[in-house]
Amino acid sequence: MKFTFENQVALVTGAASGIGLATAQAFAQAGAAVALADVNGDAARAAAAALVAAGHKAIGIQCNVADLEQVEAMVKETISVFGRLDGAFNNAGVQNILAETADASSEDFDRVNSVNLRGVWACMKFELQQMRRQGNGAIVNCSSIGGLVGGAERGTYHAAKHGVLGLTKSAALEYAARNIRVNAVCPGLIWTPMADQMVASGQGDALDAMTKSVPMGRHGRADEIADVVLWLCSQASSYVTGQSISVDGGLIMR
Repeated sequence: MKFTFENQVALVTGAASGIGLATAQAFAQAGAAVALADVNGDAARAAAAALVAAGHKAIGIQCNVADLEQVEAMVKETISVFGRLDGAFNNAGVQNILAETADASSEDFDRVNSVNLRGVWACMKFELQQMRRQGNGAIVNCSSIGGLVGGAERGTYHAAKHGVLGLTKSAALEYAARNIRVNAVCPGLIWTPMADQMVASGQGDALDAMTKSVPMGRHGRADEIADVVLWLCSQASSYVTGQSISVDGGLIMR
């Protein structure tokens, strides 16, 4: 399905690589002006410059979503440059250090939740303020299949991703009657730089085992998540809000 976002503005966090970059590129190719935000500002600006060179409208913004002031500045810059905000994909995230619950550190718990949960809340806070002024908009939050099930040694990560779904549902209820929709996407095993990092940290065998348990028999691609995000931000899903959509090759059915 082809989506058209002409004269619309999209904001994507964690946009310098992986799922975020694929989604930003998809928005641009569909006609949207795109703000690409990432903690790696140089990479975000380089990705935006590549889109501009290809004839699209884009800006790169350095933003650590764990910092409330940086998040507010990110949204303000997007609006200052492009004039509005129609769609947002709150995608920035980090992995936890593998540890049983009794052995996990409070420092790692705070680090992961500051990005994966508080960061999503912060992004929604300022995105919704603008969308409320406009009277329309669509937000997609990136949770995970880890937001739907548990996982040994991943409790810190899964707790944050479960929390994202709670935020999504609550915000969806608050704004359903105001022409603002809020949904979540729950990626399964998608091969991204984060997966490469997991392999480098010694989790390759676990990823291989997970791949074998996927009914479709393969890992997913970043563009397959981007397609769902664009659908959720488009008028094709105009009656969909508060939902968490698994994009996982059937893994969650196990």
